[in-house]
Amino acid sequence: MNKTVIVTGAAKGIGRAIAKDFAYAGYNVCINYNTSEEAAKELCEALAKNGCSVIIYKADITKREEVDKMVDYVIGTFGKVDVLVNNAGISEYKLFIDITQEEIQRMLNVNILGVFNTTQSVLKKSMLPRKDGTIINISSIWGMVGASLEVAYSTSKAAIIGMSKALAKELAPSNITVNVVAPGAISTDMLGALSKDDLNVLKEEIPLGKIGTVEDVAASVKFLASYEARYITGQVISPNGGLVI
Repeated sequence: MNKTVIVTGAAKGIGRAIAKDFAYAGYNVCINYNTSEEAAKELCEALAKNGCSVIIYKADITKREEVDKMVDYVIGTFGKVDVLVNNAGISEYKLFIDITQEEIQRMLNVNILGVFNTTQSVLKKSMLPRKDGTIINISSIWGMVGASLEVAYSTSKAAIIGMSKALAKELAPSNITVNVVAPGAISTDMLGALSKDDLNVLKEEIPLGKIGTVEDVAASVKFLASYEARYITGQVISPNGGLVI
């Protein structure tokens, strides 16, 4: 039986690349989305035409009932969940004193509570009863070292790292691994707030001299889900071109 993966926020950017990698590797893939329905449908149709086993599911990961229904649907369709990739996330780029309570709360809800919801649901419904599974959480280098003008985002991504390390210890006796991929500067919509000059300055700060691609991140995720990574848990892999060492 093929393995099954749920990728949250998989319609665009890094999540899209992760979903494609797993689909072409022979996994059953659930493409989760919340607002990007057109992009999710387009991805699903394109992968299906290439013989991949894919479904899409709309769920707001901040709402536990929606998450539970999604996980039930995936298990009903494919029988189990082997891999969970918590990719969905949002960011804000502004001065700390200017960010509103509503913006902070929304970011914490999506970036932290959403991960708790999906992880708890998958663990209870599939991984713990089978004593097998892989959880990969997408953080950021700013969760490792912090970023000016992204205090709330850095806070939420640092929390993901702490959660993952603690959960890895808790779940290891059940043969479930938990790891983190913390990307550096990656060419996605999240870099849209930077000007061309800012991007050039950023490239100069990166030892490898270039902005990363979504495929660079997806490769790290797929490795952590592979048999070769079976003895790796509680770790942070950071594809960042040497920006943070």
